[in-house]
Amino acid sequence: MTDLAIGKVNSSFRKGVQGGISIGIGYFPIALTFGLLAKTSGLSIYETVLMSLIVFAGASQYISLSLISYGTGIFEIILTTFIVNIRHFLMSATLNEKAEEDRLINKIIYAFGITDETFSVAATKEGTVSSGYMFGLISISYSSWVIFSGVGHLIGASLPHTLQESMGVALYAMFIGLLVPSLKKSTKVFLLAVLGAVFNSIFTLGQMMAQGWSIVSSTLLSAILIETIEYIKKRLRGEVNEN
Repeated sequence: MTDLAIGKVNSSFRKGVQGGISIGIGYFPIALTFGLLAKTSGLSIYETVLMSLIVFAGASQYISLSLISYGTGIFEIILTTFIVNIRHFLMSATLNEKAEEDRLINKIIYAFGITDETFSVAATKEGTVSSGYMFGLISISYSSWVIFSGVGHLIGASLPHTLQESMGVALYAMFIGLLVPSLKKSTKVFLLAVLGAVFNSIFTLGQMMAQGWSIVSSTLLSAILIETIEYIKKRLRGEVNEN
């Protein structure tokens, strides 16, 4: 009976690894770029790899590099990354409904490895997902992200100093590359980006607050304002339909 249970776990783990291979390949260029930019932002290879080990969140790590380059304090960086990753509460709750019953400690461990990509693969898998499957899925994607972050830093260290300094521009190009596709699909995202930029410019140029707090405040204010407008519009449409 024990051998049967172990065999089932191993089979689920292998399926998870197979499902995670495409994610691992997809993480390769992004993690490599992160390592390069981390080097140009002044992080050591140990700090770069450690960030990937304990954070494991691409968007948050890129934003952290930007904030670090501004000299932002640690509390503002933590708060900003928390806001960026707050969607993980929803993803974890959704995946918990699909997950097989298991010990809480196992769920806590693999919940750390939930990203947009691992969530998508697990959520679209037919049937339930086991802890073995999740550990297999996450192990390959997590390893890819951590390893290639370090490789990117090593490559960055071998680049000429002038080229290392110019790599800072790539950070902004990365943000634009991530933002533009979303702008095309959603008017709300476009308005959020514009409002966030306006608020940040006001706070920064007016020297009302430090750069880090300006980014955090701009993000929160723009999100609250847009959602308030959306709520009012829905209420008005509801009243019109009732009449």
